[in-house]
Amino acid sequence: MAWNNKSVVTEFILLGLSSSRELQLFLFFIFSVLYGAAVLGNILIILTVITDSRLHSPMYFFLSNLSFIDVCQATFATPKMIADFLSEHKTITFQGCMSQIFFLHVFGGSEMVLLVAMAYDRYIAICKPLYYKTIMSRRVCSVLVGVSWAIGILHSASHLAFTVDLPFCGPNKVDNFFCDLPLVIRLACLDTYVLDILVLVNSGLLSLICFLLLLVSYTIILATVHRQASDGTCKALSTLSAHITVVVLFFGPLIFIYIWPFESFPIDKFISVFFTVFTPLFNPMIYTLRNKDVKEAMKRLRNRHVGSKQVF
Repeated sequence: MAWNNKSVVTEFILLGLSSSRELQLFLFFIFSVLYGAAVLGNILIILTVITDSRLHSPMYFFLSNLSFIDVCQATFATPKMIADFLSEHKTITFQGCMSQIFFLHVFGGSEMVLLVAMAYDRYIAICKPLYYKTIMSRRVCSVLVGVSWAIGILHSASHLAFTVDLPFCGPNKVDNFFCDLPLVIRLACLDTYVLDILVLVNSGLLSLICFLLLLVSYTIILATVHRQASDGTCKALSTLSAHITVVVLFFGPLIFIYIWPFESFPIDKFISVFFTVFTPLFNPMIYTLRNKDVKEAMKRLRNRHVGSKQVF
């Protein structure tokens, strides 16, 4: 496109979370700890599910994949943010900026669809328990995970297709700690109103469809659980509450974003931090603290590790 010939910006300046040197040093320590905890927590869940045969079921297969996405989501921007706290010049190359936009929407889109797959799994387990093993076969679970990644990649590629060729010929300051798509688009040397609408429709439509599917699924599940009364349903309700908590934490900030799509607020940076740091940290905490099977499996994993050390 002709726009490409006008692009002269080779790097973007990330304004970060704060300009105060003292606060940046404090944030460096805080986010280093949070990032390490998020990555280690999710890796621990993945290892626990893989090594413990008692967790080789569709629900935990999806949980391990969610943990993998959370590791990726925590890593695409957070390490650079932490490093930038110690850097005076917070810059990112044009290619690096486009990569951050791509991975943000790949992981975000994939997680939304995976949450729908997890809701479907709980729907079959609670509402159609006799057919659960037949319907939720290993092949079906693998297909659902593959579809979540495919939709995430297609969703992200559709954004990047028009962003890469935009004419960036002047302003290059991004008021965040990573390249957020709406902020980068507004730096282009043209009227971006139509592009803002395209971004809103693309991301908003995927989010709305996933949210409605989740809402319908959990409404049916809760109605089914309410009609039943047994120890099994109490356990199902406990597991279900963890799923619903994760969904609320994920889609809650999205609702705020889409209520005021063309306005920027100071809280936008907090929402960015929430998605990239706190969501990957909260997910393993929610699923382990509320799930007896996972906690017991982690104890067995720890005991095997300690036992193997004692042998030597």
